[in-house]
Amino acid sequence: MSSLFDVQDRVALVTGASSGLGRQFALTLARAGAKVALAARRQDRLAELTRQIQAFDGRAMPVPLDVTDAASVAECVRATETELGPISILVNNAGIAVDTPALELTEADWDRVIDTNLKGVWLMAQETARHMARLGHGGSIINIASILGLTGVPRVASYCAAKAGVVNLTRALAGELARHEIRVNALAPGYVETDINRDYLGSDAGRAMIDRVPMRRCGKPEDLDGALLFLASDASAYVTGAVLVVDGGQSAML
Repeated sequence: MSSLFDVQDRVALVTGASSGLGRQFALTLARAGAKVALAARRQDRLAELTRQIQAFDGRAMPVPLDVTDAASVAECVRATETELGPISILVNNAGIAVDTPALELTEADWDRVIDTNLKGVWLMAQETARHMARLGHGGSIINIASILGLTGVPRVASYCAAKAGVVNLTRALAGELARHEIRVNALAPGYVETDINRDYLGSDAGRAMIDRVPMRRCGKPEDLDGALLFLASDASAYVTGAVLVVDGGQSAML
């Protein structure tokens, strides 16, 4: 049964790998035997993560990437294929959030969130799917959504809108790319403590929110490891267009 979740020697490309969930996703795939391209803008952090993976005999390479720039996206995919081989797994993780009341949100901040969290997911999925279709080997695209793509909360309107877009983009791409044997699914975490939300989770409002989670805690990055490996591996060979929620039961109570 464990062989179902095997990703040994498969090439995985993880965006936003320099911190937070992206870093955890990269480590999980590398520990499972995948060759991982670590893509982000902060090259110093990627170099440190590369050394950490190499320390347990994993294979990883840092790749500069701005997901909002189509030329950067194309070069990232090309470099990954050249150095590591055909890409089997894309973890479309890069994202940002702006915590501002809707009436005060600027157009520039709206554009920055949508460009990174939605346009960036589209550009990466499109370019990686072109690569997979050209080589004819299929693969798995895992778009990182959020339970905030399934419901709205105050102060993060642009983030909610972008993640809702990721959910339906995932479904649309799944239907279109299935004929190329490319599976497209979304992983929708609940509140998992990372740099992007640590201040909020430590606030009075954040602690009150955690109290409403049925499991009475926020998630840890490693809580997503099993779901990630399921979607990345042949264990999910007949799963596409799905949104896998990992949130301690929070969305069930909404």
